[in-house]
Parts: sequence; C-alpha cells; structure tokens
Amino acid sequence: MVLLGTLVNGLLIIAGTLIGKLLHRIPEKMKATIMSAIGLAVIVLGLQMGLSSNNYLIVIISLVLGAVIGEWMALDDKLNAMGRWIERKVGTNGETSISQGFVTATLIFVIGAMGVIGALDSGLRGDHQVLFTKSIIDGFVSIILTSTLGIGVLFSAIPVVLYQGGIALFATQIDRFVPELLMDQFIAEMTSAGGIMIFAIGLNLVGITKIRVANLLPGILIVGLIVTIVHLYESYGLQLISF
Repeated sequence: MVLLGTLVNGLLIIAGTLIGKLLHRIPEKMKATIMSAIGLAVIVLGLQMGLSSNNYLIVIISLVLGAVIGEWMALDDKLNAMGRWIERKVGTNGETSISQGFVTATLIFVIGAMGVIGALDSGLRGDHQVLFTKSIIDGFVSIILTSTLGIGVLFSAIPVVLYQGGIALFATQIDRFVPELLMDQFIAEMTSAGGIMIFAIGLNLVGITKIRVANLLPGILIVGLIVTIVHLYESYGLQLISF
C-alpha cells in the first residue's frame, strides 16, 4: 500500500496530540523549558541537514528567490489565516491559539528531508521504514507541542498527509522520467535548503527571531528547478560545446 507510511504518520500526530492534550496541566515554567529544549533540538537538526549541500550557491539562490515568491504570495499570512479559520470553527476555550499550534506544527512536520525521502521510498520501492521512523518522531514532538501550543497541532496532520501522500503517489511514476542522478542531486540540495528552514523554526521556537518561515517554502521548488537546469547543462550542454 503506497500510502501506508503517510497514513501512519498522520495517525501518530493525531495520537500524540490527544496524549499531549491530557498533559495540558504542565506548569508554565516547565512548558517554557520544554519548548526551549525542542527549539534547541530543532536548531541542531536543521544545522545538521543544512550542511549536506554539494553546492551552496544553489541553496542561497533558491532561498532568496523562494523568499521573494513567498513574500509576494504572502504564504505565511495565508497559513496563519487558515489556522485562524480553524480556530473560529473549533474555538480555543482560553488555551493557546489554535493558529499558532497549527502553523508551528505544520512547518516542523512538513519541512525536511525525511518526509520527502520517506514518501519517495514509499512510492518507488514500497519501503515505509523512513516514514515509520518520522512518524514516531512526529508523534513524540506532537505530544510536547500540544502540551505547550494546544489542540491546533492536531490539524497539522492534514497537510502532512496531503503533502507526503502526493509525493508518494507521484513517485510511483517519477522513475519513468527523472534520472536517478538528478534525483540524488535534488535530495542533497533540498535537504540543505530544508535544513536551513528548520534551523529558522528552531530560532523562532526559542524566541530569538520571528522569521516568516512559510514564506521560504517556494525555495524547495526553486531548488528542483535549478538542479534540473544544472543537470541538463552538465549532461547535454557540455556535449554541445565540445562539438
């Protein structure tokens, strides 16, 4: 089943949220410390991923162009607006805003290499191990996020399932028209760009910055475009020049 890993990921996020909801009476000081710990761990994870690039020029250009597109499209505002819409429909009952929990959890769970690589493995090889591992991690993170940010974390399961499920379904056909070398190059640069975004999320979580990370998301698509252009040039451009 192509979508097994994706569905398990969504279910564990929901389960973690429900468990975290039971732990909402954690003292505020403890919540703050826990959130700082999560932020620091996310920073280290993002830094580790960010160092995986084989060509940082591609990463820099992609993030800059992605930021321009994201700001023009106001993606961060739209994502927050979606969270506030959910908030109006569900109600907060005096807890931390649903919008904050939804946006923060969505960015943490969606951005990153594990989701893309795991979904590709599910689609290409029917191997769900990467997504199973990501599911366990996301489940534990959702427990902590819910205890500090509230029930909004639960709704992040929706974009996670749609995003990873779409990639998995697309991957069942991707090997027909995308060379393995190009895919490897894309994953390396996408991992680095995504890692920098995760690093920014960690800085936001510990309260150091207020970076609109969602507005950087188009950078992932720009990475794919630039890597494809570079690959085509290296494969065919040099051959034409030699003639």
